[in-house]
Amino acid sequence: MSTSPVKALFAAKPERWTAWEAPLRRAFDEAGLTVDLSRDHAPDQTDYIVYAPNGPVADFTPFTRAKAVLSLWAGVEGIVGNPTLTQPLARMVDEGLRQGMVEWVTGHVLRHHLGMDAHIVNPDRTWINEPPPLAQSRTVTILGLGELGAACAEALVALRFNVFGWSRSPKAHPGITCLSGAGGLDQALAQAEILVLLLPLTPATDTLLDAARLARLPNGATILNPGRGALIDDDALLAALDRNIAHATLDVFRTEPLPQDHPFWAHPRVTVTPHIASETRPATASRVIAENIRRGEAGEPFLHLVDRSAGY
Repeated sequence: MSTSPVKALFAAKPERWTAWEAPLRRAFDEAGLTVDLSRDHAPDQTDYIVYAPNGPVADFTPFTRAKAVLSLWAGVEGIVGNPTLTQPLARMVDEGLRQGMVEWVTGHVLRHHLGMDAHIVNPDRTWINEPPPLAQSRTVTILGLGELGAACAEALVALRFNVFGWSRSPKAHPGITCLSGAGGLDQALAQAEILVLLLPLTPATDTLLDAARLARLPNGATILNPGRGALIDDDALLAALDRNIAHATLDVFRTEPLPQDHPFWAHPRVTVTPHIASETRPATASRVIAENIRRGEAGEPFLHLVDRSAGY
């Protein structure tokens, strides 16, 4: 491994530098790396781009020396189709993201499973003495069995929920009924008393939950979307809330922040959370960036490389 400094360009919004600089430098030190981290490296002198899709870099053509683009975000739909990107692209997968998503998903699954809203908001002081079923009598379906979806599914299995999972390609996870393909999607939806969307956004998943697929959900189903806003047809969801959907808890939207006049804000059976289900946390994510730079300098395969033909 070279002992000369490698040059890492921090290509995120300038206001993020304060939060990221110290954790990244600490992670580089812990990994035994000599890294010149800066926001100002010339493109032709940059070895690695520490990247956020809303940052200053959109044209990767000048980065002729860059060995990899290391994203700080889990989602890559904003970059994967960029024709100037010829360098390897790694998405962010780290323990902080995983744990944050598991906590949000299990918290809201339990909220709806237990019927907590009726007790928290009870202005009439009604004595609601109706215990919920036990977890093993409730089916939760997770669309998407990648890093985050699989982690959430495993946590729900540990709580003894009946868990179905769907993915584009066949997968196998202990304790989870794994389905795939178009026929498997119909079956997964038909079972879903609580549906969790954790798919990446690709041309194949854009508006996946349209009117026809929403109609396949059981009467009284609940939808949780911490994945991507464009997975759902907003108008179709609003119509389904008057038909077969009991509640939708949404953390992601087609336009963010969600416009104040959007119907979701005022709908009595919609909960809006402001894209907080899982956030990249510098303390843990910096170690992933450092490990990928270590791998790049050692000639080892990068972690979490994006398959650009698949879109994630």
